Amino acid sequence: MKYICLGYYEPAKHASMTEDERNAMFDECFEYDDYLRANGHFVGGEALQPQETALTLHWKDGKVATTDGPYAETKEQLGGILVLEARDMNHAIQLMSRHPSLKYGSLFEIHPTFDMSEMMNKSEQRRQKVAAR
Repeated sequence: MKYICLGYYEPAKHASMTEDERNAMFDECFEYDDYLRANGHFVGGEALQPQETALTLHWKDGKVATTDGPYAETKEQLGGILVLEARDMNHAIQLMSRHPSLKYGSLFEIHPTFDMSEMMNKSEQRRQKVAAR
């Protein structure tokens, strides 16, 4: 089963680290990612640019609107996502609990993915019926 792991960090804490400390942290994290890949658990992942570069898209007054952000009232910032393959939630917890970034103050949310294939197939069938009319 796939799990989406959202990684959060404190920008101020990250900025206070020396270059050597940051390099050591990244080296440990990338080494663990290599371990996950080698064992079939790393499905994908991406780091995110700072939230100042992001937008929030929403519906307002009958049309799409954007706002800067997101800006949460928290010290932590979403830093990246990791898609993990694990047997179950306990296995996902076990794998992510060994991620080196935790000891540097990061935290992870772990979300099981939802298989939408059945819903998509039913939607496709409905849309084909409408198109055939």
